[in-house]
Amino acid sequence: MQRKKFLLDPPKILVLGFASIILIGALFLTLPAATTNGQGLPFLNALFTATSATCVTGLVVVDTGTTFSVFGQVVILSMIQVGGLGFMTFATFFAFLLGKKISLKERILLQESLNNLSMEGIVRLAKRIIIFTAVIELLGALILSIRFSFDMPLKKAIYYGIFHSISNFNNAGFDLMGEFHSLTGYVDDPTVTLTVCSLIILGGIGFIVMNELYEYHVNRRVSLHTKIVLITSAILVIIGTIGIFFLEYSNQLTLKPLTLSGKILGSLFQSVTARTAGANTLSIGDLTQSSLLLMILLMFIGASPGSTGGGIKTTTFTTLIGAVWSQIRGKEDVIFYRQRIEYETIYKALTVTISGLFLVMLMTLILTITEKGHDFLTILFEVTSAFATVGLSMGLTPELSHIGKVLIMLTMFAGRVGPLTIAFAVTMRRNPDPFRYPKGKIMIG
Repeated sequence: MQRKKFLLDPPKILVLGFASIILIGALFLTLPAATTNGQGLPFLNALFTATSATCVTGLVVVDTGTTFSVFGQVVILSMIQVGGLGFMTFATFFAFLLGKKISLKERILLQESLNNLSMEGIVRLAKRIIIFTAVIELLGALILSIRFSFDMPLKKAIYYGIFHSISNFNNAGFDLMGEFHSLTGYVDDPTVTLTVCSLIILGGIGFIVMNELYEYHVNRRVSLHTKIVLITSAILVIIGTIGIFFLEYSNQLTLKPLTLSGKILGSLFQSVTARTAGANTLSIGDLTQSSLLLMILLMFIGASPGSTGGGIKTTTFTTLIGAVWSQIRGKEDVIFYRQRIEYETIYKALTVTISGLFLVMLMTLILTITEKGHDFLTILFEVTSAFATVGLSMGLTPELSHIGKVLIMLTMFAGRVGPLTIAFAVTMRRNPDPFRYPKGKIMIG
């Protein structure tokens, strides 16, 4: 009995931990020093911004670059970093620096936070996550700073380079370019586009995959999980790029005025960023409805387990596709690379997907009632973006009512914390039922 009670604690602690970070961040953003006008942000807007930053979403009700002072922007950046890597990763890192031993309970919390299958080597993984993050963010900041230095003073370029590197590696999508423009001024710039895309992809594949790739020179093999993540991610990026390229090719407001290389870069960027990053080089409000629907699908699938991104995750999507394909072929087992996927995993994938769909549909339904004057696709896009912690917006977020802001906040929080909690809950050991009911038959399809 005591063991069961202990196992129920980690999800609660993670939820309370994220909630505490959001509340503390919101209080900081209400301080006069946090905004350029010296008045601080109203609490609801501060809470929304803190939720968006901690849940690494990027949806904003006020412009980050013009509303917040350097102090306010640093507070946001800190929440992005902690929210992206998980507060337990930071807690483990500081405990290691102080020479403290990591207890069993802390290891379980860390396992849950990283969505890892095993507790073996979990502390070593946490240490490497900090190292991977520092190296990748520093390289990204260096490249972006050099590029930005051609357009702005060096000091500002360095600051912008650091901010956008951290924001995009953590798949947050916050930017400092002013008035919700994001990176539209660099739509045909290969340096900015490819650097930011690389940061987003590395942050989105997951630290477990990153660690396996790092150890490949020793082990000379990768797990089934890593194979599925890499191949699915690549396929989704390619499909998204090709789809947006052709759907927007003749759109005068997006790709048509660009050169061929600009069209390709713009399409690639929007395909990658729809995988939970939130930055944009094309005006989202000017995209065709076909492109918006494609991006909604990409957002809902999202990044990979144990990453800084959200969504139902690439492995969940691939598992369901594999199950459907097996049914079509009349096969009983779902096979990937000559390995059978357990039925429990398929049930988990179905649970996460249906839960996500239910949340998105419920919030969309309510917002169609509370946010009068906005069409269905705009609301669906915004809710999916919030659930998948993407941050792309068609312009609805700044116009949300108080109720709408609360609903989007809840959606962002559920998208960041909910899937982790659900995943942990369904992996706990369950006592077998003392008896089984007789089989019943229902007709499907």
